[in-house]
Amino acid sequence: MDQISLQLLSLPAQVRAELASRLIASLDDDAEENVEALWVAESQRRLEDYRADKTQARSLDEVMDSLRSLLK
Repeated sequence: MDQISLQLLSLPAQVRAELASRLIASLDDDAEENVEALWVAESQRRLEDYRADKTQARSLDEVMDSLRSLLK
């Protein structure tokens, strides 16, 4: 890795910036996929809880009223 790092650091600044941008974008793609998978799992868990009567549904109005009272 050190040899690769030295070679990359010897590239012109514009090329290094483009490479850095691409590397960061690739991390963002992985993170987005991971977050999506986590939300799917969470929504499935919530649906299972609802179907098993472990939780109750609330209307949007009830939720918004609760949020408004918390923000006061």
